[in-house]
Amino acid sequence: LNGTGLVPVTRVLEESGFSNVTIVEEQRLPDGNFPTCPYPNPEIREAMELGLQYCEKTGADLLLATDPDCDRCGIAVRDGDEYRLLSGNEVGLLLLDYICSQRVSHNRMPNHPVFIKTIVTMDLAEKIAEHYGVQTINVLTGFKFIGEQIGRLEAAGHASDYICGFEESYGYLTGSYVRDKDAVNAAFIIAEMFAFYKTRGISLLDKLNELYSTYGYCLNTLHSYEFPGSSGMEKMNAIMQTFHKGLTEISGQKVEKTEDYSKGLNGLPKSDVLKFFTASGSVVVRPSGTEPKLKTYISVTAKDKISANSKEQLIREAIELKITEIE
Repeated sequence: LNGTGLVPVTRVLEESGFSNVTIVEEQRLPDGNFPTCPYPNPEIREAMELGLQYCEKTGADLLLATDPDCDRCGIAVRDGDEYRLLSGNEVGLLLLDYICSQRVSHNRMPNHPVFIKTIVTMDLAEKIAEHYGVQTINVLTGFKFIGEQIGRLEAAGHASDYICGFEESYGYLTGSYVRDKDAVNAAFIIAEMFAFYKTRGISLLDKLNELYSTYGYCLNTLHSYEFPGSSGMEKMNAIMQTFHKGLTEISGQKVEKTEDYSKGLNGLPKSDVLKFFTASGSVVVRPSGTEPKLKTYISVTAKDKISANSKEQLIREAIELKITEIE
């Protein structure tokens, strides 16, 4: 997306044997004005529109997009006669299962394998990791904390135990040789995974549906609430203080466990973040570190998409009501 990804991504694809690659010409070269995508972030559909148009013209199987500093990677895949964008969580689940299954298949799984994710990333990933006997380490929001854990493993002489990590905001990393999210690495492993399944007549959507069928459908959503000005900061603090007092139930479901990261939980730095667990999912509440916003991350597991959407709506409305009452 008019950034730094062109040369390293096309090189790694070429050296890996991917020759049928089409570049979006309008977004090929670095351009800080970003004339074709005012928000050059692959998380946002507007940034992907031109690439999707190219897919329609060329009949492409896979769309890859890296953001200007080439740490985020977004993708779209063919869905019948159209193309579907996959979320960061969905791509992360697919990569985690693919990497684990391939390591097992090739007898390359370490004795104490480790997968690392942020606390706002889809909880379903832990079920996949558990299936393969992989330990999950949860860290605070921000890929630097994943990199920090890799450093700790290295210091203990166990860097090879790390097999992969991802966060919901389109950051992925395999191997311990990079300490931050890296879209070059992500583009490579996504292309490899796509090619592996395609040669077996399996689409990424097929595989994703298989994961949902095996582990339960999971829906993750992010909601932001703005509180501008100094009075807004006071309101956010008051809201967080109320949440810190605890919740006994959310939308009629008992809160079974609460994790309060303001006390430095699980050896992590202190951070004003709360995570509430119910029988069907979890809710994370935290103030943004860069904007006057309160953010909530809702993760729901259900038998299907319709049920998950219904549960998510009830939980979201309950949390919003709580926020409004405090205001």
